[in-house]
Amino acid sequence: MKKLLFLIALGGAVLLTGSCTKNYLDLKPLDQLTEAAYFTTPDQFKFATNNLYYEMISWQPTDGSSIYDFMDFGSDLSSNVVVGSTVNYGRGSVNTPNNDIYWNNPYTYIRNINIVLKKASAYTGNKSDIKKYVAAAKFFRAWQHFFLLKRFGGVPVDTIVIDLNSALLTAKRNSRYEVVDQINRDLNDAIAGLPTEQAIPSADKGHVSKWAAEAFKARVLLYEATWRKYTGVTTDFSGSAGTATDQVSQFLTEAATLAKDVMDNGGYQLWNYNSTLNNRSSYYLFNIDGSGSNPLGLDKTTNNEFILKSMYDFTLRKGGANLTHTVQGYMTPNRKLMDMYLCTDGLPVDKSPLFQGYSNVTKEYQNRDFRLLGYVLGNAAAPVTGSINLNGIYGYGNQKFAAYNYPTYRNDLQESQDYPQLRLAEVYLIYAEALVEKNGSISDGDLNASINLVRARAGVAPLTNELATSNGLVMLNEIRRERTLELYGENSRFDDLKRWGIAETELDQNLCGMVVGGASYPTEFRNASGAATSIYLPNAYVNGEASVATGKGNLNCIVIDAASNRNFKRMHYLFPLPLTQIQLNHNLVQNNGY
Repeated sequence: MKKLLFLIALGGAVLLTGSCTKNYLDLKPLDQLTEAAYFTTPDQFKFATNNLYYEMISWQPTDGSSIYDFMDFGSDLSSNVVVGSTVNYGRGSVNTPNNDIYWNNPYTYIRNINIVLKKASAYTGNKSDIKKYVAAAKFFRAWQHFFLLKRFGGVPVDTIVIDLNSALLTAKRNSRYEVVDQINRDLNDAIAGLPTEQAIPSADKGHVSKWAAEAFKARVLLYEATWRKYTGVTTDFSGSAGTATDQVSQFLTEAATLAKDVMDNGGYQLWNYNSTLNNRSSYYLFNIDGSGSNPLGLDKTTNNEFILKSMYDFTLRKGGANLTHTVQGYMTPNRKLMDMYLCTDGLPVDKSPLFQGYSNVTKEYQNRDFRLLGYVLGNAAAPVTGSINLNGIYGYGNQKFAAYNYPTYRNDLQESQDYPQLRLAEVYLIYAEALVEKNGSISDGDLNASINLVRARAGVAPLTNELATSNGLVMLNEIRRERTLELYGENSRFDDLKRWGIAETELDQNLCGMVVGGASYPTEFRNASGAATSIYLPNAYVNGEASVATGKGNLNCIVIDAASNRNFKRMHYLFPLPLTQIQLNHNLVQNNGY
């Protein structure tokens, strides 16, 4: 490959650097640029690494990718059984493909990164001038290898610029343990070479910082430590070398240490305007898109919660993903997620005296977590009695990521809010989970410094050891609950279920919608005699009803997807390697069961 692979970065640099002209001065004709001629100045390394930011999954499709493959569609929390590739994945219906863009794309990006690193090693100028760009390249090489690890497990580690004679073309798969070691090496180099957020000039805001690298490494370490602890070697392919328990304590310790450093020194803050936004910060945070995107006129400069984000702009780079229409229709919650939201006293619905039940559609929104209000209702009020007609509708909506005042302010394809790749709330959750996983306990002080800050924004009472003990709550389960609620739709649920080793159990249950009740628990939809009312048509639901655990005991609910349709197994924790890759390299071993 003689031609420069990163010419697109010259255009991408405009949004990331805030400059419209200076990056285009004194350039040679593009058709004369080669790798040898190009990597001769620090700015050229900057432009080359700018392109790497566009290769993270976000709103705009990249080389065929879709954000809707990574928004928890089809998970145990979703009522969507129609749209998105993960709908069938959640059911355990996985076919081995000939090709997989989520194999091909990361390796293409890693090759581009390796070109930058190779050229950096040969750079004859002052190496300190390109230090942060080398560090950024290392960060993104770790990012792409982690993406591959989560999807496929152990994969060939690529740290060279491959040519037709490279042994890597016919190499065996590295074990997941070797992949993790490489990710950690790259992230150590990135942390050492990247500037703090505070040292990044305003013209370069949006570039990866030391704190982002630390937050990402904390995510990686927590993921891998818990995978080894709960899932172990059960998914390791034949010939994979490693152990399930090595480094678990070390990884958890470092994850907590890194998270704490970001918490204490990163300068980030939770975005909280509850007092003036009717307690709906959790809605408006995810659609900040110019001063018209919320009633207070708050723009993106007010958001200091996102540590690393994919940046969008209504003029320069619209989202282009038909976002509002899609998330309103297909990121809708099911019964399980609705009942996971706590009451304002910090207790689950089956334990809290504040929970009002389901006898009418208004009650289950009362005295509840602000995230339920923001994610499900947006800026709207709770539904009133008689407002929901259960004729083929499951009863709940979604407004997380949806544009404010849609379609007046932003219409389809115009939404241009930033996509959060790493944010402070997740760092708080990582810190708390890592401590409990390592020590089996967590102090009230550490809870107050982390997870209780997230709960405070959600209008939920603090989690304390006394609250847990006196109410029969398991601390680890409550921390996992907070993660589930806070990060819904942000590409975490499937990964969490698998690293906790519970995906089969959680995904193979009935997916249910609204409580319809019966004679022993009358609602708007079934009266005291158990008969269906005019606003509920049972024949509209092919899977009928099922009695499931709710905040008021076992009650009849609409079945959206029956457990009999769902057959997720341990083999599905990893995706199959695409057949074309195995045909090209016979040394690649397929994942178990495929």
